[in-house]
Amino acid sequence: MKNPLQKLKKNFIFPMIFLLVFLSFFNQIKAQEIVDKTVATVSDGVRTELITYSDLLWQLALVPEVQLAPPSSDDLNRALQVIIRQRLIALEAERLPRAEPKEEEVNKEIRRVLNLFSSTSEFVRRLNIVGFKSIRDENFQRIMRQRVATEKYIEFRFRSFVVITPEDEKNYYQNVFTPDFRRRNPGLLLPPFDEVRSQINTILTEQKVESELESFLDNAQSRAEIVTLSEV
Repeated sequence: MKNPLQKLKKNFIFPMIFLLVFLSFFNQIKAQEIVDKTVATVSDGVRTELITYSDLLWQLALVPEVQLAPPSSDDLNRALQVIIRQRLIALEAERLPRAEPKEEEVNKEIRRVLNLFSSTSEFVRRLNIVGFKSIRDENFQRIMRQRVATEKYIEFRFRSFVVITPEDEKNYYQNVFTPDFRRRNPGLLLPPFDEVRSQINTILTEQKVESELESFLDNAQSRAEIVTLSEV
């Protein structure tokens, strides 16, 4: 005959184990829901873009040396601001339908991001931390396509209209490049203007693009409805 105490333990322990397993499973599901919660929305009055917590983590994963487990509130908020800017550009870009980024363009962007990291294994490790299985993960590919599309829009909308005059280049060489070079490289021979002209033109072009883009984003942000749904 079984000991009544053993019978009691059996009748009590097995249901408790089942309950603990169920609670553990429930908590895992709830944790996934928290990770994927919507953090903010960006709307132009016609279309609305959602920004999720996962979007923030994915953004941080592509920035070398930023802590991921757990991410800091400051880093999450910086990522949020970056993504808001990206979504504002995306909403504007949708007004001018353009061809989808080509596979080679996407692969080129992946290589560019990969080169920011100390090694391929470190890059893949960070992708894995935030849930990407590999660079072929559909969500990762989607992010890369969005980046390429955004850069192509900036190229079309801003960079292609920038005009840098010879006077601009010479003024930069005399007033910025020359004193900066001599400060950084005392004793070295100053490169002649023609030798660094292309470099100066690139610098001035990017400065103008950045200035125009900032004005565009300020204007777009004033017209858009940006709602923060959850603090990070």
